[in-house]
Amino acid sequence: MTSPIPPLNPLRTFEVAARLCSLTLAAEELNVSQVAVSRQVKTLEDYFGVNLFRRLHRGVELTDEGRQLYEGISHAFQDIATASRRVSRRGRRDILAIQSYTTFSQRWLIPRLTDFHDKHPRIEVRLSSSTAPVDFESQNLDAAIRAGKGDWPELHSEKLVNVELIPICTPEYQEQHELFHPNDLARVRLLHSMARPTDWAAWLKRVGADIDPEPGIRFESSALAYEAASMSSGVALAVKIFVKRQLQNGNLVAPFGDLSCYSGEGYFLTWPKNAAPSRTLIKFLDWMRERIQIENPERDGDEDTSSG
Repeated sequence: MTSPIPPLNPLRTFEVAARLCSLTLAAEELNVSQVAVSRQVKTLEDYFGVNLFRRLHRGVELTDEGRQLYEGISHAFQDIATASRRVSRRGRRDILAIQSYTTFSQRWLIPRLTDFHDKHPRIEVRLSSSTAPVDFESQNLDAAIRAGKGDWPELHSEKLVNVELIPICTPEYQEQHELFHPNDLARVRLLHSMARPTDWAAWLKRVGADIDPEPGIRFESSALAYEAASMSSGVALAVKIFVKRQLQNGNLVAPFGDLSCYSGEGYFLTWPKNAAPSRTLIKFLDWMRERIQIENPERDGDEDTSSG
């Protein structure tokens, strides 16, 4: 037989008071009087027949029973709040919340977002950038762009592009330092991205260059390393798709031609495996695929474009 659920208003009041360890602060958050909070807590204590708080001189603390109750209901209220935010947001208008890496956002997505908005003016894109892992349970996100091999068991992932690495610098820097062979890199400054710390070692090994990959300058993101390269500060190792325009217009050059290597990784659009993608997310994914195909008709077929 199903156990009855305690009265929800007192239960919600108790959750706030327990989380804040204060009846006064709970009253402020709930926008009611402290007397009302005390009354609701008392109602719940009478319902269970136990004391949930110890009243101290300068506040309250949970009893053992109160702590057990709080630990049992806190996640439930978080889940209710998360579900409510999602329903409320989608009920008002078409909003698409995407998280991406700074470099992907700056070097590829942002310059093309106006095209997406022109095609779908009723969809409002909310773009945030972070290198931290995404927590779809606590963050109000529809999808996230991640780099890797697409083997995240809890996520559905759609591959966008492979990570193809290529050294870049300005034409002036190449001429000044006479960069014509990978071994020439031993005489110049390497620009590293701390977000991709193993790229230089992987590229040098792939092309057979006997060079120490560690010296140089390190930047928080690849975007900063690319910017330093554009100022003739050294040679950066770039994801080719992020610098394609600069290579085409001559602001940057690949000093060793098409001598590049695949890292074995790709950029993926991801969302929770247990959640069906919204119509706005499907439109966004279709648009990204179209843009990438138009701009890179020569890219490989990506025989496996999805994972999970």
